[in-house]
Amino acid sequence: MAQIATPGRSSAHRALAPLAGGLIVSCQARPDNPLHGPTFMAAMARAAADGGAVGLRVNGPDDIRAARAATPLPIIGLFKRQYDNSPVVITPTFAEAEAVARAGATIIALDATRRRRPDGTPVTTLIARIHASLGLPVLADLAELTDALMAEDAGADAVATTLSGYIDPAVPPPDEPDLALVTLFAQRLRVPVVAEGRIKTPAQARSALDHGAFAVVVGTAITNPREITRGFVRALGP
Repeated sequence: MAQIATPGRSSAHRALAPLAGGLIVSCQARPDNPLHGPTFMAAMARAAADGGAVGLRVNGPDDIRAARAATPLPIIGLFKRQYDNSPVVITPTFAEAEAVARAGATIIALDATRRRRPDGTPVTTLIARIHASLGLPVLADLAELTDALMAEDAGADAVATTLSGYIDPAVPPPDEPDLALVTLFAQRLRVPVVAEGRIKTPAQARSALDHGAFAVVVGTAITNPREITRGFVRALGP
């Protein structure tokens, strides 16, 4: 298992250490989802904590505040915002990162790909500013090794495979989690690797740890009953 490699950043070590080897539950629901909103996110957070999760991944200041009030678990906070001039959605600018921090996140997740951000700020500059101004560790959401190496060099405190399969809108994502990328990150990077994306079963979560993940994020398979129902319906259909 990867070790936490954050020389001189004891606060990052403290934030990440409780996540080691455990399950992080992604408590998110889009606006069209019946479970959208802070009340439901708080309930999801409590249920995840009761079930033994070591942390949460939560989107948006309102939901982060609700989850923080519901449980003391570490929160990986992000803020999804779509700008017309950029494909980057996960915490695209410092303004979103600051809002996440003020809401009570203990770690800030952001898209750390090389794609242009809406304000033109390089991701390396954004990571440095979050550290300097907000004093919080950064989890870099990524899809491939080159960007992961760049993010690590820029000071990212951990990396995640969150964006694997989601960079090219013309190519549908695969059904299975990208465990090969988990292995590659674990072999080539010094910082902890978080496995995220299309992990649907406990066996797949266990396999992610066996492939070198520091921790595992599961969302839809736990917190999205609409999609879980659709899966059963598809299996029972003609």
